[in-house]
Amino acid sequence: MDEIGTQLARRRDAAARAWDLGDELVLIAAGDPIPIPGRGDPTYPFKAHSEYLYLTDRNRPGGVLAFDPAEGWHDFVAPVTAEETLWEGASPGDAGGLPVDGLADWLAARGGREVVRLGAGGDGGALRHALNAVRRVKDPVELERMRRAAASTQAGFAALRELIEPGRSERELQIELEAAFFRAGADGLAFDTIVGGGPNAAVLHFPPSARQIQDGELVLVDAGAEYRAYAADVTRTYPAGGSFGAEQEELHGLVRAAMVAAIERCTPGTEWRDVHRTAARVIAEGLTGFGLLRGDPDELVERGSVFLFLPHGVGHMLGLGVRDAGGLLPDRPQDPDEFPRLRVDLPLEAGHVMTVEPGIYFVPALLGDDERRRRHRDAVDWDLADRMDRFGGIRIEHDVLVTDGEPDVLTREIPLL
Repeated sequence: MDEIGTQLARRRDAAARAWDLGDELVLIAAGDPIPIPGRGDPTYPFKAHSEYLYLTDRNRPGGVLAFDPAEGWHDFVAPVTAEETLWEGASPGDAGGLPVDGLADWLAARGGREVVRLGAGGDGGALRHALNAVRRVKDPVELERMRRAAASTQAGFAALRELIEPGRSERELQIELEAAFFRAGADGLAFDTIVGGGPNAAVLHFPPSARQIQDGELVLVDAGAEYRAYAADVTRTYPAGGSFGAEQEELHGLVRAAMVAAIERCTPGTEWRDVHRTAARVIAEGLTGFGLLRGDPDELVERGSVFLFLPHGVGHMLGLGVRDAGGLLPDRPQDPDEFPRLRVDLPLEAGHVMTVEPGIYFVPALLGDDERRRRHRDAVDWDLADRMDRFGGIRIEHDVLVTDGEPDVLTREIPLL
């Protein structure tokens, strides 16, 4: 058995143990292509549901992986059609497994037993939480694919860094970055590339536009290559003119310090919420020294003043896609009024891969909000905040593997500047 076969067997065994089923059956669906509205027969690019892909390593629509705790696993797939062969070059060997039209008979032979559905269209409840726990710890196949994605991403940022200069558009930078990803072996983008210059850098997920970069501005680039469905996710913030201004340099250094402090906390047993608070406290202390915030750093974190300038969690889980099996533990409901909302709230384990991406932003919609200005009137130098409303934002992001020793920064070779 090859390495992926070995790991698929391990993954399935781990899932079965985590579920600890009695008489229930489990169906995990890959999903089907989604038509693009109003475009005739074209569909959106297909990506199998991550739960199905994790347990089959097959990115093909229409399949269902079935599990009977008394008999084991049965892999039902959609046979390759003549149309697929004609239009897409598929071959019958691309399918493998049992014909999916045999699934109905398989279920009928087990009539009356409860069926739990996961994957596309599934609402597996406790079984999904258990599978997520299995999926969070990355195996050697997954880590090798993530390192390949990181290497392609490194090549893209290396090419990009030489091109950032006044007069180039955000769209131009996007094109060159993504082309370098593919030249370096990527087979996809982990997510839509973000490029924001000047005030656009304060929009967390800004889609690149035709706007030209101006001298003296910051350029924030958040992008990642994908390899065999596994993602990298990297952010860098560059000075358009080749060097930072004094305020830009001070704040960029502050974000770097927050990232380093947060990465140091990425150890087994550490609560992700505490990693977030570590970065927030560094930024609160730094912005106090900068003159933007006033007061004790811990109190600025507790009352939320620092989150006017760090309006997102410090990161998320990464792996099979850019948002992997993170989320909350079942016994940790999130406060709907919490700001910022954390995508992950659980203790770290060796084998988790997390993004660590602190930032500082000047977002007019937040800083111009009357209620926020009232609530934090004594904690912010509002004259300075208003003067910097066109500053944009700074974010720096690494991908970090939690180990039993020091954190392993998978994107370490991508320079911060």
